[in-house]
Amino acid sequence: MAKQTERPAEPTSPAEPTSPAAARHPQPRSRTRPLYGQRTWPRSFADRLTAPLPGVGAMARLAREGAVRPGPDGLRGIPALPFEPGPLPEVDERTVAVTWAGHASWILRIGGLTVLTDPVWSRRIFGTPVRITPVGVRWEDLPPVDAVVISHNHFDHLDAPTLRRLPRRTPLFVPAALGRWFRRRRFTHVTELDWWEGAELGGVRFDFVPAHHWSKRTLLDTCRTLWGGWVLTDAEGRSVYFAGDTGYGHWFEEIGRRHPGLDLALLPIGAYAPRWWLRDVHTDPEEAVRAFTDLGARNMAPMHWATFVLSAEPVVEPLRRLRAAWERTGRPRHELWDLPVGGSRVLTV
Repeated sequence: MAKQTERPAEPTSPAEPTSPAAARHPQPRSRTRPLYGQRTWPRSFADRLTAPLPGVGAMARLAREGAVRPGPDGLRGIPALPFEPGPLPEVDERTVAVTWAGHASWILRIGGLTVLTDPVWSRRIFGTPVRITPVGVRWEDLPPVDAVVISHNHFDHLDAPTLRRLPRRTPLFVPAALGRWFRRRRFTHVTELDWWEGAELGGVRFDFVPAHHWSKRTLLDTCRTLWGGWVLTDAEGRSVYFAGDTGYGHWFEEIGRRHPGLDLALLPIGAYAPRWWLRDVHTDPEEAVRAFTDLGARNMAPMHWATFVLSAEPVVEPLRRLRAAWERTGRPRHELWDLPVGGSRVLTV
């Protein structure tokens, strides 16, 4: 296959709706790709960056300020973090349900499939203290996993020890150029996608969409693989957007335009301080609410907080600020799914 150096093509016309729900949620407008198979990618995706990565001066400032973890007062809130594990909801092919396992790890039930997002079941990840809340669902309590989506290769989203627990034939949906990481670990059903590309598994469509972020896993691989979020849409047109890791910016409006009528947006609200350091790559709670508005989604569920201490804000601050920002919008409270770690919710249409 020819080297993929061009920008993703403009979306094709949406498919004709096949049901009342599909009429309410037109099919995603993006290029369809076959499942699995290997593709050739550019050596770098640095041209996809929304903002330049921090340079030596910024790193020196961060070292001087030492503001990389909360102070003692900020850590005292750990006992109050929401942790309420419960049984997974009963589902069928027409049910959409989500369970927050912690951080960016969700058990998403859609179209009869069980999908894991950025699964991290490890107690510790590289470069951080141990997790401050346990995993919300024990691994042995998971139903059979039908697919996994990965947003990017940072250690808090791509966890090798967790992935080793999966059968090597598990279907994996990953960003462009990240497939070789999985194939080296003997995974055989890997689908790599560029932005605005999608593939279908078991009647559920998996669309890869842009994010304001970056990628790096070793000293020498900065932006060698792509990053992004996922929109999953079932045969009835019900859709869930998983943002992965992202800063605030123009992509949210574009995602909402190409995927109108999103039923649920899973959006990050933590790891945002100091702001001058993390603004370009991590939304704060107020920006997450703004992103939700840009998307035009029906419901929002926050994530990427209350699990790992990755930055300097107090551990309980993200939820407090999120709820205040939500109240200012005047939207109904029931549209904010601020679940505890281990909590579940079923979508009603």
